[in-house]
Amino acid sequence: MACRALLAACLVALMATSAFAQKKEKATPEKGGDPIVARVNGQVLHRSDIELAMHSLPPDAQKLPPQQLYFQVLEHVAGDLLLAQAARKAKVDAEPAVKAEIALSENEIIANAYIASLARTQITEAKLKEAYAQYVKAASQEEEVRARHILVPTEEEAKEIIAQLKKGADFATLAKEKTIDPQGKATGGDLGYFTQNEMANEPEFAAAAFSLKKGEYTQSPIHSKHGWHVIKVEDRRPVKVGTYDQVVNQLAQRLASEVAGHKVDELRRQGKVELFDPQGKPVAMGEPPAPTAPAQAAKSAPAQKPAAPPLAIPGQPLGGAAPGAPTLAPGTAPDQLKH
Repeated sequence: MACRALLAACLVALMATSAFAQKKEKATPEKGGDPIVARVNGQVLHRSDIELAMHSLPPDAQKLPPQQLYFQVLEHVAGDLLLAQAARKAKVDAEPAVKAEIALSENEIIANAYIASLARTQITEAKLKEAYAQYVKAASQEEEVRARHILVPTEEEAKEIIAQLKKGADFATLAKEKTIDPQGKATGGDLGYFTQNEMANEPEFAAAAFSLKKGEYTQSPIHSKHGWHVIKVEDRRPVKVGTYDQVVNQLAQRLASEVAGHKVDELRRQGKVELFDPQGKPVAMGEPPAPTAPAQAAKSAPAQKPAAPPLAIPGQPLGGAAPGAPTLAPGTAPDQLKH
């Protein structure tokens, strides 16, 4: 069920671009190895359409058995094409908001294709080998911990939990009973293994966790934007260094993001970009937005382990990909890049 939900969420986004609804209504099967795999009211889908949709799914979804993945994607794409046909008949695509969204999606697709074409020439095998050497050097010096935490709303509650731990209470049992983190209630507060970089957006939490030895827990409550934490470190170990084949795709993705960032900077210098706030007041590039009500409300949200990036490279910034940073398109796999 989880895989189906993941596929559904991803494929809805794919169909928003209308990429599959552009086929000629009475196309014939191609003889070059790209057969028609579906006809929807006369509109055809080719195998390459389904392969493109499969390629665009996140890695977790792509772990499904190939046949199962193919038929789930095929059914979903065909179903969404039916919906798109009905939407066009109802002239939904003529609504201003929908037209604006289509234009934005088109810009993103074209921009990603442009960066992918640059990546094919700029990301050489030599650069990938150099990036891997940097990754190995940094990762081999880094450590990760496996930690549990108990999150409560007040400092007093956290102090009471620490008092119970000192009397011999089991940490995982207390986490299931006391934590307000929904994930922690199910796992006994277990966050799994993470590096300090992967917790960079939770600096107080990270500093406390990495100050503990194996088996220790915090003797004082740790405050973060989510509430008050009691943290226990279950294990510490060196970061496992992946082989070149295991990480090369992620290295290529990071280098593609850098290519995108450099190109955007170049185009900004050559062009003229004017930005405005919601009230129409000019703002400088990179100027932080004013705090909003949702941002304030987020302070009370339960804390969970931040999603780890595909490849945590010590010393490298995490997240915040440059504008235009692509998901490498078909044809830009490392073994197809310029040597």
